[in-house]
Amino acid sequence: MQLSPHIVLITGGGSGIGRALAERFLQAGSEVIICGRREDVLRSAQQRHPEIHVKTCDIEDEAQRNELAEWAIRTYPKLDVLVNNAGIQRRVRLAKGADWRDVRQEIAIDLDAQIHLSLLFIPHLLEQAHPAIINVTSGLAFVPLASAPIYCATKAALHSFTLSLRHQLASTPIEVIELIPPAVNTDLGGAGVHAFATPLDEFVDAAMTQLAAGAQEITYGFSAQSSRASRDELRAIFARMNGAES
Repeated sequence: MQLSPHIVLITGGGSGIGRALAERFLQAGSEVIICGRREDVLRSAQQRHPEIHVKTCDIEDEAQRNELAEWAIRTYPKLDVLVNNAGIQRRVRLAKGADWRDVRQEIAIDLDAQIHLSLLFIPHLLEQAHPAIINVTSGLAFVPLASAPIYCATKAALHSFTLSLRHQLASTPIEVIELIPPAVNTDLGGAGVHAFATPLDEFVDAAMTQLAAGAQEITYGFSAQSSRASRDELRAIFARMNGAES
């Protein structure tokens, strides 16, 4: 896809991959709206880039998702790119009893919201000249990290949904793109948890290059390996990642 001129809405755009994508779209000449739960984080991004538009929204909540879509379409009638990026990742020890409220929250933020927002915006995007929906999944959609079972399950489901969405919208102007990160050095899952991982700028620069080249599935490093692996290779990767259960 062309990186500009667009009006781009990025969920979870105040930090991590979302914020880096926002900066790259701005640099390319697009107009950018970021939304998230933490107003202070959004304002910090806006202070650094005054041209960014911000909207506080907790996409866990269905009513707030409805309000976000109504507000965005009313305020930015030429909005033509939705980036479903927001997500949380928790380590869960299933045998010790998981709190269903926490599990349900993770599902709501990482899966319900992406599907719901896509459905809310499709009628509007169909009226635009060069629209796109970009769903951010994970290399863990293909082979899970067993210590983050809910997160990995939602990403696998979002990958599946994205394939069906692309197929159903193939005859429409809406381009459906899957951004599949490896582990990236952000605060996803907690500060310092991914300090070992791919540097954020390295990944996002590579992703934007692939996006500009027209890729519909954008991968890098581990996610390039896992998304193309055979069943036997996936089993080997799973064993190497997870080791013996303790």
